[in-house]
Amino acid sequence: MANKKSNRTTKKPARGKAARGKPAKKSKGRSGGRGSSPWDSRSSKKKSRKKAAAKGAAPKKPRKAPRRRPTAGEKRLQLVMAEAGIGSRRDCETIIEEGRVEVDGDVVTKLGTRVNPEKQKIRVDGDLIKTERLQYFMLNKPAGVLSTSNDPSGRTRVIDLIQTTQRVYNVGRLDQSSEGLILVTNDGQLAHRLTHPRYGVEKKYHVQVDGRPDGSDLKTLEQGVYLAEGKAKAQSAKFIKRSKQSCWIEIVLTEGRNREIRRLLARIGHKVRTLKRVAIGPLKLADLPTGAHRRLTATEVEKLKKASRKASPRKRSPKKSSSAKGFDEYQSERESRQSKKKPARKGPARKKSAPARGGRPARPAKGAARKKSVARKRKR
Repeated sequence: MANKKSNRTTKKPARGKAARGKPAKKSKGRSGGRGSSPWDSRSSKKKSRKKAAAKGAAPKKPRKAPRRRPTAGEKRLQLVMAEAGIGSRRDCETIIEEGRVEVDGDVVTKLGTRVNPEKQKIRVDGDLIKTERLQYFMLNKPAGVLSTSNDPSGRTRVIDLIQTTQRVYNVGRLDQSSEGLILVTNDGQLAHRLTHPRYGVEKKYHVQVDGRPDGSDLKTLEQGVYLAEGKAKAQSAKFIKRSKQSCWIEIVLTEGRNREIRRLLARIGHKVRTLKRVAIGPLKLADLPTGAHRRLTATEVEKLKKASRKASPRKRSPKKSSSAKGFDEYQSERESRQSKKKPARKGPARKKSAPARGGRPARPAKGAARKKSVARKRKR
């Protein structure tokens, strides 16, 4: 019995909770008890570092409040003032910065402040401004009328043909010799969406040109032609009717550069006789007489707004071309590329072999074939 007892291994003394009489927790993980994993030790170190940093560190800065989204009917203060006829947006901004504007009795000097003109009272130099209702007109512009808000020569303008007491302006432009559909309104947001090429609202034109262009000429217009500002193209172009000396074409654009259609057709060698805009998005000119105008219905306004929302694509940041970069940037990029290239192998330079019958240089022989060729040369 004594020998049996001596062969048994002696138990180690209990430590921790077992020594105090408490049951020890079961081991977790592969390596044994709690805290034995290296990941547990790392997490405890991180916690201790955070606590130490929190004690000696400066108090954290409060987070900025999230930007409040504008509710329905709210507009920027300078825009409301400009629509009321006080001045241009720039003039209204200077008036706000000078502290001459009050909103519900409080002086406002911060630009970009949003207000609701229907619910709030806005005063400029103590005078209450009158907010005007949004108006929408369509006009069949005759040739010779200018689509501008100010003409020092006193010629007839588009807004002179509209019968209203409110301040309105035309949406987009038609040059003096062009005619057709043009919108007149005081809704700046809709005007911006209809004219900016980013929203892609289509404008349809009927054009009479000299001569008879081919189908390849229309494809050239759709593919694009380079102008002074860059590449310009038509969304679509098709024939309407032809005669011996002229031809009518239907052209659709989604952007409005200065005299764009005339310049596009001049590049393919055809002069414009008549240019008439017949549609803007879902709105069509139909049978409106030349020089006449009418108010748009609520459904027509809603269709225009939907068209400008549907056609808006995502913004894409333009990629920088190598030509747009400076010489220093280009040189540094070139040096970095050359440094990344693998270094050339060191060793004796091989002699170029004679070209084969086909004109290509023969491949250098390897192994036994190479030894034979060397032996033949020696015999010679």
